Amino acid sequence: MRLYIDPGTGSMLFAIVIGLIGVLIYFLKSLIVKLRFIISGGKKTQSDANTIPLVIFSDDKRYWPVFLPIVRELDARGFDVVYMTASGDDPALTCKDYPHLSAQFIGEGNRAFAKLNFLKATIVLSTTPGLDVYQWKRSKYVKYYVHTWHSTMISATLYETFGLDYYDAVLTSGIHQQDDIRALEKLRDLPAKELVRVGLPFMDDKAALLAQKPTTPPHERTIILAPSWGPNSILNRFGGRMIRNLLDTGYHIIVRPHPQSYTSEKDMLDALMAEFPESSQLEWNNEVDNFAVLSRSDLLISDFSGVLYEYAFIFDKPLICAFTNFDRSKYDAWWLDTPLWIEECIPQLGDILNEENIDNIKSMIDEAITNEQYAERRRKIREETWAFPGEGAKRTVDYLLNKYKELTKNVEQKETQ
Repeated sequence: MRLYIDPGTGSMLFAIVIGLIGVLIYFLKSLIVKLRFIISGGKKTQSDANTIPLVIFSDDKRYWPVFLPIVRELDARGFDVVYMTASGDDPALTCKDYPHLSAQFIGEGNRAFAKLNFLKATIVLSTTPGLDVYQWKRSKYVKYYVHTWHSTMISATLYETFGLDYYDAVLTSGIHQQDDIRALEKLRDLPAKELVRVGLPFMDDKAALLAQKPTTPPHERTIILAPSWGPNSILNRFGGRMIRNLLDTGYHIIVRPHPQSYTSEKDMLDALMAEFPESSQLEWNNEVDNFAVLSRSDLLISDFSGVLYEYAFIFDKPLICAFTNFDRSKYDAWWLDTPLWIEECIPQLGDILNEENIDNIKSMIDEAITNEQYAERRRKIREETWAFPGEGAKRTVDYLLNKYKELTKNVEQKETQ
């Protein structure tokens, strides 16, 4: 007889085991600290000598461009940062440009979380949601957890349930993000997180890179399909029908699946790639950085992915969005009765793709590329949601260093007392 444990139960059992181990380790370390204190005659010891001042945790290599401008600014100020990644091929591991950067591969999946659950650090900065929800638990030896965005101006309620609840601080760009977080805190009777508007460092980097980039030479009309993942995404809703219709346009087509699809939707993606293999007209793109592929395309088709805002606000190019009949049930948005920010924003950025017009995609593309009606709306929304353009990295590092001083000062005062 073979026993089966479903993934949810397995995750829960793993969390229980990790928790018990954590309690034991915490007890033993606390006992050692107390013994040192007694032996030293009650004098201050070096109990925090192994505490890392600042850790950046990235669960995937695709987030290196998100953290790079922050790392660069920290390095310029001479502040050491330990970059922990769950990707063995993360570009950070081979980066030699910043002497104050120490990059470490800490294993994939549960191996990475097991290390993080007992991490000893003053501040942890991450873009990974779900802290203290599943495998990733708050370490008793980390003083402060800070979340930063990996997906431009996306709504805070489009993370899966409880995605940001247990962070101490969230760095934001738009007021809409702060409003959503405060609404969830009130609903769940959570302590108020520290919310700080700093802008978007990685968007600043891309805008600066675009300003230096030569004009794109003449080329055949190129359309990029870059969906999110999950049941609401284009590839799940329309599948091969979407790709087939795009190929029928005669234009050059780039399909760039969300990186999570390669893991969570592998069977679906493998079937599509087998049905529509690469050719002179079709390419499948999975580059870590999307700048090059976005810059050489003429129009983007997406759903609720954050790439919409990169395309509209950095490249100022037309887009078509398949965002209708959105199922909120697995997201924090389900808990709120207020309208989703993206439900109000996306229709102002471009035409909406649905079951009724998907077979007329060529005419929609042609109209969107030649029609300027959305250009002014894109610029207006950009001004409302992208705070402090060009200053994101500086403001982020200002906050992190000030918070570090605050936290370590409090510790020193307590030890003195």
